[in-house]
Amino acid sequence: MLKLYSAANLQEAYLMLHLLAAEGIQAKVLNEHTHGALGEIPFIHAYPEIWLQREDDLPRAREVVAAFGRDPGVFDPVACPTCGEENPGNFETCWHCGQTLA
Repeated sequence: MLKLYSAANLQEAYLMLHLLAAEGIQAKVLNEHTHGALGEIPFIHAYPEIWLQREDDLPRAREVVAAFGRDPGVFDPVACPTCGEENPGNFETCWHCGQTLA
């Protein structure tokens, strides 16, 4: 087994695990229950970790990690067709009136 990634929390670790699984990469989450030991061990040793089952998967697994860390992009603002209020481009409904954005 080979350590690939240290996650900030358990949710992030399992998200990464499922992203890897979708690419056919077998991995495990370790340190899953160490948060209860915080204070007795340094916090950096309590982070959940992703370990690869096969070392051959390392290059593809690193690509998955890199894609996970990329900025999803910037969306141009969208004006609501009902009330005219400006909304962030990734909104599906207007924050002001609740109508669906085009």
